[in-house]
Order: sequence, then C-alpha cells, then structure tokens
Amino acid sequence: MELQLSTPALLFSAITLMMLAYTNRFLAIATLIRGLHKNYLKDPDQEIIAEQIHNLRRRLTLIKNMQLFGIFSFLGCVVCMFLLFKGYTSEANWVFVSSILSLLISLGISLLEIQISTKALNLELSDMEGIFQKRKSSLDLFFKKDEKK
Repeated sequence: MELQLSTPALLFSAITLMMLAYTNRFLAIATLIRGLHKNYLKDPDQEIIAEQIHNLRRRLTLIKNMQLFGIFSFLGCVVCMFLLFKGYTSEANWVFVSSILSLLISLGISLLEIQISTKALNLELSDMEGIFQKRKSSLDLFFKKDEKK
C-alpha cells in the first residue's frame, strides 16, 4: 500500500480530540485532588484519604503516560508527513507505523484508567447505597403503600 500525505493528516483531528479528552480527565483529577487536600487539612486522620491518594496518584501517572504516547503519535504523524513530502516513503511508512502503535498504546492506557476510575466510583456508590438502604428500611414503615385486595 502506498502511503499518501493525506493519510497521516487524517489522524490530526482524531489525536487532537483525544488529547482534549485526556486534558479534561487531568483537570478533573486535579480538581478532585484539590478537594481531597482541603478535606485532609480539616481531618488528617481519615484512613480513606490514603486510599484515595493512592488511586489518584496511579490515575495521574496513567494520564501522564496517555498524554505522552498521544504526543508521540502526533509527532510521528508530523514527521511522517515531512518524510512523505521529501520523498522518503520507506522511512515514512516506518514512522507512520510507530505513530499508530503510539496511538494504540495511548488508547490502551486510557482504557485501563477508565477501568480504575469506574471501580473507584462504584466503591463510592456502594458506600452510599448502604446508607440509603438503611434509611429506606426505616422510612418504609411510614410511607408504606396500601395493598389492594
């Protein structure tokens, strides 16, 4: 297959949108960390904060690596286009393959980060569900529907 100049250029918009999503994730994590820091300053003896810090630190590392491989992919596309423009098609093919591999690695890390964040959110929800189930059972006595016979 002959690689054309437009082929790596097609990835520009996809990689740009992906990097925007990664930046939004980073900003959300930064907001969570700032809020967690305020809670820690109020009550430094909370054990759950240590677990959250570990989880957020791991997610920050993953997001950093996602962004790093996304940037490598973007740079690979630029270098590939330059090589194609200069007529070095064989080298451009190898650079394009490395760019696609970087994109694949970035997306794989993104999938892992989503799994970790979903697990953390499910833990938070399960804690709240336990509280609501206890409340529901005591309120059912007052708001019980009349059974129709």
